[in-house]
Amino acid sequence: MHLGMTGWVHIKGDRTAYTNYYKKMKEGEADMWPPKYWKFQLETEGNPKIEVAFTDPRRFGRVRLVDCPGEDIRKHSPLKENGPDPVADLDVFTKDYLAKRMKSRRVPIKALLLDQTHISGIGNWVADEVLYQARVHPEQYCDNFSDDEMGRIFDSIRNVCQTAVDKLGDSDEFPADWLFNHRWGKGGKSGSSVHPNGEKLAFLTVGGRTSCYAPSRQKKTGRVVASVKEEPLEEASSAPPPKRKTRKKAEDESDREEAPVAKKRRGARAKRAESQAGPDEKSMVKTELDVVPESTAGGLEDGRRRSSRLRR
Repeated sequence: MHLGMTGWVHIKGDRTAYTNYYKKMKEGEADMWPPKYWKFQLETEGNPKIEVAFTDPRRFGRVRLVDCPGEDIRKHSPLKENGPDPVADLDVFTKDYLAKRMKSRRVPIKALLLDQTHISGIGNWVADEVLYQARVHPEQYCDNFSDDEMGRIFDSIRNVCQTAVDKLGDSDEFPADWLFNHRWGKGGKSGSSVHPNGEKLAFLTVGGRTSCYAPSRQKKTGRVVASVKEEPLEEASSAPPPKRKTRKKAEDESDREEAPVAKKRRGARAKRAESQAGPDEKSMVKTELDVVPESTAGGLEDGRRRSSRLRR
């Protein structure tokens, strides 16, 4: 079962995992069976039987049946294509393993962490937390780090992933100094522009995903991807919305934009009128055109009609 972004496996009568899910439920919903948004159910044989349901509100998850013994599941597709798990595969996921993977690729470190073929189980917020704790810029190329920096990244991966597992994914139990607690407010009124320790936060897009980081903490020590657009969280959360123009103001601005063109056309018409008028009429035509408003098409049309009457 692939959980996607919103999937979860529920066991009837068991609420020991996915604590936040149950906290957000309305009264009575937690006791519903099958649970809300269920997509797949199964129950075991025997007494007592166990009932399991797979839920996924956004339908990004997947369920696949693999015909093999349970202990061999990771030797079959799609799991055999995945990299080692930083919590479960301590014999494989070592500092040497990570260093070899980083040196063999030339992609931003954030993109490498998100690639499940190298490391299993690191999603977007986990990768941001890892890089924040390791004091590493998310856009720096993965093959351009020192041994000390690669060691910090490894230790950070182990610490963040193990802590999240130990807390059963309950974010209320995460350490107070984690970036996780302050990274969710981009563009929202509730978003923080700074970490409680005073570090300003910013966003940029890496590997197709939005990354939150602290520029003052996560310095560039090597080559980074060019032409990256940084979006400060301070601007995203505190900047006032653009004011809507009133109809009169919009019309006034439109008139000002048209005025130079209208003035040029008016001058050409004045010359034509003078050339067509007699000696006694020239001064009258010029005076009449001078009072025509320059900024509106209607005024110019009136000027033409008045000039025509004067000539007649």
